[in-house]
Amino acid sequence: MSDLRVEGLTKAYPGLPVLDGVSFDVDTGEFVSVIGPSGCGKSTLFDVVAGMERPDSGRVLVDGKDATGRVDPFAYMPQQDLLFPWRTVLANTTLGLEVAGMPRSEARERARALFPTFGLAGFEDARPAQLSGGMRQRAALLRTVVQDRPVLLLDEPFGALDSLTRTGMQTWLADVRAGFGWTVVMVTHDIREAVLLSDRVVVLGPRPTTVRHEVVVDLPRPRDLATTTSVRFSEIAAELLGMLTLNAV
Repeated sequence: MSDLRVEGLTKAYPGLPVLDGVSFDVDTGEFVSVIGPSGCGKSTLFDVVAGMERPDSGRVLVDGKDATGRVDPFAYMPQQDLLFPWRTVLANTTLGLEVAGMPRSEARERARALFPTFGLAGFEDARPAQLSGGMRQRAALLRTVVQDRPVLLLDEPFGALDSLTRTGMQTWLADVRAGFGWTVVMVTHDIREAVLLSDRVVVLGPRPTTVRHEVVVDLPRPRDLATTTSVRFSEIAAELLGMLTLNAV
């Protein structure tokens, strides 16, 4: 488990300033969502934090150590599952470990142990085309967490799913995460998703973006669908919606 600190990140492309001093912290075992107006720079922020882009200034720290430009502290899950159709589900989930140099037999043993928890037991030898959309996303998340990196970065992990499947995946993630205590940063456009899953929500302003607000989600855990009908849930969601509407202007 790990602390993440984002300090004053700036990033601009020719004629296009994107990040304007973005700073926030994530405590060990905390789930933090990042929301903001469309086009504000959330994806660029994630690319910089994940080490896929270098910032113009600022830095990223993990456990107090400079991790700017490094990919090794982070396990990154994009919106699309990116499962290879010619590989079995088990072989897909071990890909990151094998690329990192772990022997195939060891990688498969580690991943196979997680299949029951991720609702994939019995599908180790199936192909991705045989899985439902939710199962494919669970396989993609398994592939991410099995790497055992300090920080999970989830970029709209359920954005490609239909509404019903997405709701099921949100409640499943809320439940399974409680057993692992992962340190998670998630980008999402879904306010309801952010409130259901997060300990805190970071609200970005329009581009060039910076952090405008942080909202603590003071809802008890464990959370499930009944949580979304509570008065406090509605109050937090309305507060975030108001912030987004104000920040979009």
